[in-house]
Amino acid sequence: MDHDIFFSISHTPDHTGTMPSEAVMFEHYLDQLRWADELGFGVAWVAQAHLSTEIQKQNSRPVVPHWPGEVGLCTDFPQLALESFRATSRIDMGSAVLSILASGGPIAQAERIANTLTHLDRIDAGGQRRLHVGFASGRFEFMARPYGIDARDEVEAAAWPSLRGQIFLEAATVFLRLLNGEVVSSDQARPTVLNRALFRSDEDWEKVQAAAVERDGLSDAPESIEVAPRYVFEDLCIVPRNPPRERLVLVAGTHDPKAQVELNALAPVRVFNLSITSPEVINATHERMQACFHPDGGRWERSHMPRTVFVFLNHEEGLDPEQRKSAAHEEAEAALAAYWTALEGTLDPSKVSKAANNALIGNVDDVVEQLLERFHPEDRVMAWFDFFNHDNERVKRNMHAYMTEVVPRVEARLQEVDAS
Repeated sequence: MDHDIFFSISHTPDHTGTMPSEAVMFEHYLDQLRWADELGFGVAWVAQAHLSTEIQKQNSRPVVPHWPGEVGLCTDFPQLALESFRATSRIDMGSAVLSILASGGPIAQAERIANTLTHLDRIDAGGQRRLHVGFASGRFEFMARPYGIDARDEVEAAAWPSLRGQIFLEAATVFLRLLNGEVVSSDQARPTVLNRALFRSDEDWEKVQAAAVERDGLSDAPESIEVAPRYVFEDLCIVPRNPPRERLVLVAGTHDPKAQVELNALAPVRVFNLSITSPEVINATHERMQACFHPDGGRWERSHMPRTVFVFLNHEEGLDPEQRKSAAHEEAEAALAAYWTALEGTLDPSKVSKAANNALIGNVDDVVEQLLERFHPEDRVMAWFDFFNHDNERVKRNMHAYMTEVVPRVEARLQEVDAS
């Protein structure tokens, strides 16, 4: 079992009401990152956000109208990744996730990644550290709207939930081909064609057809609708022309099976998965990726799909095992409640309960058993310790207990199973 770590750097009050300054938040991040490097975590995954969550609440279409503060302070992952590489010696860096629709779109993002790879090769000369680029459309739509990612007419408005996924695939095609070192123009870009297969119901598709009839003055509902490309450009190629691509690991943040297959026709692209994803979906994803994973990436392995999981571990001094277990559950409930309140504005106990059921909660023995029960021995666990917790020293203690108490016991148990 592989063990990575996730950093949210979320500038929002935790369940105690604490919210450090932006400068202190970054100091906490670097302190925890150095500790993660020393403890032996494999990859440090950093959440990326764009633009102010606080200000978007004033917009006509706020996405998260109740979120206090900022959902995340990492708005330029390539720059933070280089600072992080300089501050550490062993750990890899990963984005979770980079929006290729924001900050200039796929062309600008591809060039940033190429530059980051070049500087990583200089910082880690002779080493093997890698840049793991998780990329997606981005969870919060307001972050991409200023870059033109919005409905341009009534047809696109009717089709938007499905169309947004197609825009991501258009952008991803440009992004991947540029990172492959190809010369690309929009004439060769992925076309976007809407049809019934892209929509969840007949009713959803019929709304799009009706909008097309009205817009184009058609007499009959069309069976397919071509959508003009989002990115229009002549031949171009990113520079640096020859970054060390062997240091690049690509990971797509999409649950769309067709997208996973399509992206792997261009390059080896791994997949993100959340801890709340059902075992059936996780197993189906592994089966699909074994068949479609790009041959340049070698054989598909379960560790190619990192799985995010909240960790509420209590190994505090002065408490017995039962007290630690009880305290951990109280901490988890408080943090998850604060999260859902911030995200939706109302506390939904059922969602808190569901999230808690998919988190690692308790004392060391509890977390050991939960890891063994819920994860495959070859899985990659992306442990999230700073979730709604600004107590830097406590976060570090939890990280230490996880890597020095939990992980060795998990590995020992797995070795016992192999031996038997």
